Amino acid sequence: MNDDRPAAAPPPDAETPTERLDRVLHAAAAPYTGGLSPVSLALAWADWAWHLGVSPGRQMDLTARAAQLGLDTWRFAAGLSDETPPGAADDDPRFRHEDWAQWPFSVWRAGFRNAETFWREAARVPGMTAHHAHVTDFFARQWLGMLTPANGLFTNPVVLRDAIESGGAHLVKGAKHWLEDVTGVRWPGTDEPARFEVGRDVAATPGKVVWRNRLIELIRYDATTPRVHPEPVLVIPSWIMKYYILDLSPHNSMVRWLVGQGHTVYMLSWRNPEAEDHDLSMDDYLRLGVFDALRAAGRIEGAATPVHAMGYCLGGTLLAIAAAALGRAVSQRPAGTDDLPPLATMTLLAAQTDFSEPGELGLFIDESQIGFLDAVTKSQGYLSGEQMAGSFQFLHSRDLVWTRRMREYLMGEREQPSDLMAWNADHTRMPARMHHEYLTALYLRNALATSSYRVDGRTVSLADLRLPIFMVGTVRDHVSPWRSVYKLHHLCDAEITFVLTVGGHNAGIVSEPGHPGRSYQIATRYPDAPWMGSQQWEAEAPRREGSWWPAWQGWLAQRSSPPVPPRPTPAAMVLGDAPGTYVLVRHRH
Repeated sequence: MNDDRPAAAPPPDAETPTERLDRVLHAAAAPYTGGLSPVSLALAWADWAWHLGVSPGRQMDLTARAAQLGLDTWRFAAGLSDETPPGAADDDPRFRHEDWAQWPFSVWRAGFRNAETFWREAARVPGMTAHHAHVTDFFARQWLGMLTPANGLFTNPVVLRDAIESGGAHLVKGAKHWLEDVTGVRWPGTDEPARFEVGRDVAATPGKVVWRNRLIELIRYDATTPRVHPEPVLVIPSWIMKYYILDLSPHNSMVRWLVGQGHTVYMLSWRNPEAEDHDLSMDDYLRLGVFDALRAAGRIEGAATPVHAMGYCLGGTLLAIAAAALGRAVSQRPAGTDDLPPLATMTLLAAQTDFSEPGELGLFIDESQIGFLDAVTKSQGYLSGEQMAGSFQFLHSRDLVWTRRMREYLMGEREQPSDLMAWNADHTRMPARMHHEYLTALYLRNALATSSYRVDGRTVSLADLRLPIFMVGTVRDHVSPWRSVYKLHHLCDAEITFVLTVGGHNAGIVSEPGHPGRSYQIATRYPDAPWMGSQQWEAEAPRREGSWWPAWQGWLAQRSSPPVPPRPTPAAMVLGDAPGTYVLVRHRH
C-alpha cells in the first residue's frame, strides 16, 4: 500500500556521528547562503550551463540577440534612433523620474533595460527542467536588480541631484543609517522611530482569553452591537505570523470591524515555539490548534451552534484540511472530534490548497533545499523568523532591499514605520518536525490536492467539502498567487464565492472600508456548474469599487440565523485579557 505520509525528520539524538557532522556543516553554512541550499543553486546553474554548452544553435541565437540589443543601445546613445529601446517603458518605478530622460542617464537606463531583455531570454534553454529554468530566471533578475544604475550615487540622477542640493548632508545622514544597521547602535541625535506596542497600538481590540494549551491561546471578542449573529466567527491565522495582522490599528482592524457588524469573533493566537517543541507535528497543529479552538468555542456558544471558520494563508490551508477531515463519514473522522460544533461556512484568505503552481516561493523548495533546511532546524529545534524573512525578501528584493537601501543610505530617508511594518518585524518560528512535514507534504508532494494527505492515519479529500466557501485572492500575491488559490474550484463541488482584490498578500487582505483605491471582482460558482478557468473567471467576473469586507460580511450574515441579544463572555472561562501572553513572546537568541 502506498503511504504518502511525509517522513518525520529524525531528531538529532538519532543521528550517527557522520550524519551529525554533515548537519553541523550545513547549518554553519546557512547564514552565508541566505538559508538557500548551495547544491540546489549549483544544480540549476549546471542544468543551464550544460544545455547551453551543447546547443551551438542556441548560442548563436543569443549572440545575435546580444549584438542586436547592444547595437540598439549604441544607436540610442548616438542619437541615431528615435525608437524607445525594448523594455524602457516606465513600468519600472525606479526609472520614472523625468531626470532619467537626460543624457547620460537615459543611455544607462536603456542599456540596463536591454540587459534585462537579454537575460530574460538567455536564462531559459530548451531541455532544462522547468524548476531549474525558473530558478535561473529568478536569480538572473536578482543580480540585475543589484547591478541596476538606480542603486548608484553617480549613476542615479535623482540621488545625485539630492546629494548636490543638500550639500552632502543627506549622504552623511545615510551613512549614519548604515552604521546604525551594521552595529545595531543608534547614532546620537537621530530621531527615535515610532513604536507600535502590542496591546496598546496594535492588537488593541478589547477581548478575553478563554482557552490556552501548549500551542495556542483563544481570544473571544464580544460583538459591540445591540443584537448579534448567533454563529461566531473563528479565525485561524497562519502559524508563521502573529495573529494581529487581522487586528492592527483600530482604523484597519478586521476584528474590530467584525464585532462592530454584530459578529462574535474567536481569534486563535499561536504560541511562538521554542527548541523543546521541535517534535510538534502537523497533526499537533491541527489537534491543538483548530480542533481545540473549535471545542472551546462550542463550550461557550453551545456544541450545536455552527461556527463560521476563517483561515488566512497557511492558516487557511490548515482549516481546509480540518474541514475535509470533519467532512468524512463520522466513523472516519479524527479521534476525539465527536464533540466539535459543526462548521457553517469556511472562508479562505490568500490560502492555497493546490500547491502545483505555488509561485516564486516554490523556487526555494526542492529536495535539496528541504534537506538543507532540515539541517538548520534540527540544529536549533526550529526555523526562526529571521531565516524565513530572508526568503520573502528575495521575492520583493527590488522594493524591500535595493530601493529601500538606496533611499536610506544614499538619500538619508528612513522609511516611516507603520503598523504593518511593525507586525512584519515581529518574527515567529516553526518547529523542526512541523516545518519538514508541511514543506514535504504540501509543497513538494502536493498531497492535499491529490487526496493523499493524511490526518490521524487516514487520507483526506477536499472533494468531501460540502459547506459554502468564500475565498479571497490578491492580484499581486507572490506568496499565494491568486490563480493557485483559485484551484480549489476543481478540487471540490461546493458552492464557492471567489473574490479577486487589488493589493498583495497582506495589503490586499487588510483592506478596510474607506481605504482609497480599492476594488475587487466577485462571482459565485454553484454545485454542478460547468468548470470555468481562472482566465475566463477574470474576464467575466463583475468589478466593484471599495473594500471586499462588506461583501464578505453580507455573505456571512445571509448564512447566519436571525440576530439575538448578546451573550457576554462567561467569567468562569476568562483566563486574562486580550491580547493574551503568547503573542508577546518574541524570538530569543
